[in-house]
Amino acid sequence: MHRIDLAYTLVPGDRSRGELHHPLLELLEAVNRSGSISAAAREMSMSYRHVWGELKRWESELGRPLLLWTRGQSARLSPFGSKLLWAERQAQARLAPQLASLRNELERAFATAFDDGAEVIPVSASHDEALPLLGDWCASHRKLHLDVHFTGSVDALAALNDGRCLLAGFHALAEAPRGSATALAYRPLLKPGRHKLIGFALRSQGLMVAAGNPLGIRSLADLARPALRFVNRGRGTGTRVVLDELLAASGTPAQKISGYDRTEPSHRAVAQSVSSGSADAAFGIEAAARAKGLDFIEITQERYFLATLRDHLDDPLIATVRAVLASAEWQAALRELPGYQPFRSGEVLSLKDVLPWWHYRGPKAAAR
Repeated sequence: MHRIDLAYTLVPGDRSRGELHHPLLELLEAVNRSGSISAAAREMSMSYRHVWGELKRWESELGRPLLLWTRGQSARLSPFGSKLLWAERQAQARLAPQLASLRNELERAFATAFDDGAEVIPVSASHDEALPLLGDWCASHRKLHLDVHFTGSVDALAALNDGRCLLAGFHALAEAPRGSATALAYRPLLKPGRHKLIGFALRSQGLMVAAGNPLGIRSLADLARPALRFVNRGRGTGTRVVLDELLAASGTPAQKISGYDRTEPSHRAVAQSVSSGSADAAFGIEAAARAKGLDFIEITQERYFLATLRDHLDDPLIATVRAVLASAEWQAALRELPGYQPFRSGEVLSLKDVLPWWHYRGPKAAAR
């Protein structure tokens, strides 16, 4: 069995790709995309001889053919070469949140070494496509690095309460009633007076299906079809909470859904499962579906908040994040992400004003 060795490179900020990459797989991707070694070499600004030599070297090292070498025909990946690309795409999709967290941790470690004026703010958050973009904006415009640790919404709020971060990102259905799955998950973790919310975004959640929607999936009820294969998010994630609440509201029993207990760690990972054909449908955000070329059926819109403690509101780092969120430039960038739009971005919000889970009957109860 071949082992995996990881490495990283320090590059100027405008050259960073923000992803894990391997030179062989980049070569295979280029050949697969362009259809010839010479075109791949031009695309990668390399010589034909170098690309050809590297491919032959890797074939010798791996002991298997990577290309079908047929004179006079377009270069084609061998079955093994195609499987290598597939495996890498699967791994990238599944590990995207963890890789983003690792990259942010490495940047945090080097930030103070290279820039005395750089600041770092620890953030725990439910996986989201807009947060890395916000991190780039804060870093480039305010020299503030968001040290984002992606986790489930419940775990993110627990990290805030335990003092392990200054901001916690979570998302919820704003219309969720007091006894809903959403309220039951978050109410024990959020206390009026102690916690404050910062407006971030509205985002679309719905069904990810193959391009063209060949199975004609239209609603959550369709997930209960006997032959339909579903892939879910894990327990403790905000998306799982949202799905459970919507299933209950639609009268669709979770136990009727084939694949309800099959989970992946991120929106990108469930989208990759549908894209690869290993699942027929998933529930997640529109941006992840569009990135994989999937069709998207919007089911609901939810609010994504950044929570903090009241005592942290005067922290200059929090003020910087709020200023970025409130800027017209940031909000225009956010609208470019499919399924996203600003929601009172940068404003300090009261829990009781935006989340209908606290309904007190008298002054004594309200003072708790």
